[in-house]
Amino acid sequence: MQGRVIRSTVPSREVAAVRRDRRWVLDAHGAFLDTGLLPPALDPLVAESWRRSRSSGVDPDDPATRTGLTGAELDTYRATHPLAPLMPLVRDLVVDGAADDGLVVAVSDDVGRLLWVEGDARTRRTAEQVGFVPGAVWREQDVGTNAPGTALATRRAVQVLGAEHFARPVQALNCVAAPIHDPAGRVLGVLDVTGGRAAGSRVALSLVRAAVGSLERELAALARTPGHPAGTARPALTLLGPTPTLRLPDGVHRLSGRHAEILALLGEHPRGLTADELAVLLHPGDLSDVTVRAEISRLRRVAGDVVTGSRPYQRAAGLRSDVDVVHEHLTRGDVRAALAACPGPLLPRSGAPGVERARADLTADLRAAVLATGDVDVLEAWTLTDHGADDVEAWQRLVHLATAGSPRWHRARAHLAVVDSALR
Repeated sequence: MQGRVIRSTVPSREVAAVRRDRRWVLDAHGAFLDTGLLPPALDPLVAESWRRSRSSGVDPDDPATRTGLTGAELDTYRATHPLAPLMPLVRDLVVDGAADDGLVVAVSDDVGRLLWVEGDARTRRTAEQVGFVPGAVWREQDVGTNAPGTALATRRAVQVLGAEHFARPVQALNCVAAPIHDPAGRVLGVLDVTGGRAAGSRVALSLVRAAVGSLERELAALARTPGHPAGTARPALTLLGPTPTLRLPDGVHRLSGRHAEILALLGEHPRGLTADELAVLLHPGDLSDVTVRAEISRLRRVAGDVVTGSRPYQRAAGLRSDVDVVHEHLTRGDVRAALAACPGPLLPRSGAPGVERARADLTADLRAAVLATGDVDVLEAWTLTDHGADDVEAWQRLVHLATAGSPRWHRARAHLAVVDSALR
């Protein structure tokens, strides 16, 4: 791409020659950071992304490549992600030939979290140095201009050549990415190819577009397959509400209170817990580690390898609970979905200290997210729950945000009047 002048694929009022040669773009980048001014020959897509990156406060020398999920948490999340069934096809279409061209292939979720990063070992090591690793979040507002993040921001296929990255540590790499849509048109994630010269070619852009087309056709085919939950990933473990259950290949089984507590606590501690640690979290008094080991042995006899290891014990990778679903929605910022996925408190009949703490934490996280939103429907839905019914602050915020004179406004005012009268 050195010194080449190409045409932008971005519609603009004037079709102007776009420059992408490295030295010129580096100079434009430095001038933009100093003055905020952009030359007209810069690719409009890159120009708009640089503006968004700067407005988001991205540090061009130290981008916030944060790791949202690691270890067992990441294993569980990606095992149940709607894109997981497509990974064999991704490997056939893209990954298998990537190493020959020094490329790394990544698949992210819909918020830019990298779920799989595979391909050439040398390029992977280079990418790891800038935080391009499984579990890391590469949103544009955190990392600046980059193919996965900018593809999500623009909802289109993009190619970012070295110096066009907003963050300097990433400017040694080229990348191309495109969003992956489900049959309903929702973005499930992004397919990205990253590397050196090969990733900056038009062939790489065509490859990614063609691969995404194949993946979307496969999603559509899966959606037509009877019994296949395309676009969804049902939790196998139900812990919210009064009846804990475990879905196994032979059907849904009701869990004993103790077994449900063990699985809930292991879900809260993905790195695992020893028998002694479980004993403390399961009972406020004295509970021996022998008793804990016996309970886990019974659980394994009933449900198979839902608990792995012993020092420490861990919940099996891929075993997803309805609590995980709520946390995933909150992580994405989808408060409405999180509230809808929470039909009741975590194991409400449990008096285990660890479960009581987890129950309170989940409620607090939900409440904080609800109060932070400006969504009147979410606030009203919260006031209809057991916890929200007595949440005076939520009722007050509902009065403030609801349309004056509307039914929900009158209902909220009437509720607060009853509360005020009871306090007098």
